[in-house]
Amino acid sequence: MILKCIAIDDEPLALALLKEYSSRCPELQLVHTFDDAITGSEYLRKNPVDLLFIDINMPDITGLDLVRSLTEKPMIIFTTAHKQFAVDGFDLNAVDYLLKPISFDRFTKAVVKATEYYEYKMKPRTTGSENLFVYSEYRMVKVPLADIEYIESLEDYIRIHFTTDKSLMTLMTMKKVLEKIPQEQFRRIHRSYIVATDKVMSVLNRKAKLVSGTELPVSDSYASFITEWKKV
Repeated sequence: MILKCIAIDDEPLALALLKEYSSRCPELQLVHTFDDAITGSEYLRKNPVDLLFIDINMPDITGLDLVRSLTEKPMIIFTTAHKQFAVDGFDLNAVDYLLKPISFDRFTKAVVKATEYYEYKMKPRTTGSENLFVYSEYRMVKVPLADIEYIESLEDYIRIHFTTDKSLMTLMTMKKVLEKIPQEQFRRIHRSYIVATDKVMSVLNRKAKLVSGTELPVSDSYASFITEWKKV
C-alpha cells in the first residue's frame, strides 16, 4: 500500500526536509510540493490525494483555512512551529500535528498513524464486531456499538452521539460508516442521521424520539424505517 501525498509550506527548507523524509518512507509517494497555499489548494481541488502535509502559519491563507475550504478532504498532518494551533487541528480531525523542527522519528510515527487510519477506512466491516474504530483527536478510538445512540453527518465528517450525552467527531462519510456498522442494529432515517434502532422509543409525525429525548426527522426517502421499526 502506498499513500499518495503532497506537502504545502512557505518555507523552502521545511519542504526540502519533508521531501527527504518522504523519500525514506516506502509507504509514501510525494507527488508534489508547494511553497504557497493558493497553488496547493488549486491542485488539491483537481487532483485527489490520500495525505496532505501542510504548514499552518502561511502568508496568503492559513493551513487551517485551506483544509476547511476543501470539499474532498484527504488525511491531514499539520506541520508547524506553533503549539497554540493544536486544538484547531483536533477540530479538523487531523491524523497528527508535527511541531518544527521535525525529527525523522516523529515523522515516521505520524506516517504510521496515517497508514493505520487509511487501512482501517478501507477495511470492510467484519461480522460479529461489537466495536467501531475511528480516528479522533490524533488517536484511534474504540467505540462500543452498544454506546451509540445516533450518528450525525457533517459533510465529510460524522459526529457520533452516545447515550452518555457525549459525542465524538471523525473524518468519515455516512456511506463509509454504514459499511462498518451492522445493518440489523443501525438504520439511516435521513440523509443526515443514522440511529441505533434499539435506542428509538417512539415515532410520531415522521420524528423518531430517542432514549435521551432527542427527536430526529425521518425523511420520505427513509420512511420504510417506520414500518420496519414497528416489527422489531
